[in-house]
Amino acid sequence: MGSSPRSFLCWFFFLVASFSVVEITMAGDPDILTDFIVPSNVTSIDGNFFTFTGFRVLVGAQTPPAFKVLKASMAEFPALNGQSVSYAALQFPAGTTNPPHTHPRASELLFVLDGTLEVGLIDTTNKLYTQTLQTGDLFVFPKGLVHFQFNADAQKPVLAVSAFGSSSAGTVSIPSTVFATGIDDNILALSFKTDVATIQKIKAGLVPKP
Repeated sequence: MGSSPRSFLCWFFFLVASFSVVEITMAGDPDILTDFIVPSNVTSIDGNFFTFTGFRVLVGAQTPPAFKVLKASMAEFPALNGQSVSYAALQFPAGTTNPPHTHPRASELLFVLDGTLEVGLIDTTNKLYTQTLQTGDLFVFPKGLVHFQFNADAQKPVLAVSAFGSSSAGTVSIPSTVFATGIDDNILALSFKTDVATIQKIKAGLVPKP
């Protein structure tokens, strides 16, 4: 990425401090009546319960061959249950995209740690808003709206981190949801004003490579 582990950690500490209000201003989870929620299969806790180490792999790591997301949501970090916050680290090799998608349960606040990232969102009037983000920039994707990110640089990777106002924001990928969930080809062809053969080609392109 061109950044030292120390500079990465400095950025990350800044991120944590800057996003400390996320769970208040963007919360989408129900309030809880206890300080925190302990999983039913856990009998005792200590500081390890409140610690997530899954992002350590990012420090000094090589760029992955394809777009990659590392999540710190309730599924990976049970202490987040009831806390109305979660994170995701987004790694974009050169020329890769995070396809159009939505988060049904939370807004997203994206912070570019390294590189330049093209982003966009579409509101409920079908108006497109785009921006080119530089290192250190933030961009908010409102809850439930379709949005995307794209690394247009053919040479350099991008690293970004997103904060969510829910411990389980959820992700609905538009391409996968529309073309890989068994919707009848004729319905899709009529909806997109094309033919069945074209729909089948799109579906074939979304099949995971072995």
